[in-house]
Amino acid sequence: MQTDGSDALLNEIGQLLAQDRDYPGVDTLLYAEVGHDYIGESIFKILGNQFLYRDPLNRRLPYALLELWEAQEGDDRWSELEYVLRDGRFDVNYFYPDEIDPEEDLADRRARSVRRHFGDKPIVYPPWDPDAFPVYDL
Repeated sequence: MQTDGSDALLNEIGQLLAQDRDYPGVDTLLYAEVGHDYIGESIFKILGNQFLYRDPLNRRLPYALLELWEAQEGDDRWSELEYVLRDGRFDVNYFYPDEIDPEEDLADRRARSVRRHFGDKPIVYPPWDPDAFPVYDL
């Protein structure tokens, strides 16, 4: 059940996605996975004949997603969502745990979501930066 607070959070998420200075006004898909101890967000921009994966650039976005997830009433909470921002309007689809195949990889679900909303085009990911994350010798 959506509340006024949830509606405000959904609007805020759209505003946060629209703040991308490099790609303002570009159709965007946010695929997010949220649970008690994790938040994962994947952002895709449609650019002509390809999709561009964008690392989340706004520190507020995961908190807004968590607040939206926590605003749900009862124990039956969605675990993944698609948030499509197109022409200044948004559309949201929620996925509940019983709708998700636990054997299916998250990357496959994300790619299918991108194709469903924007067509079958290649997804371009930024080059891997090995210095972006700490490495530990175990």
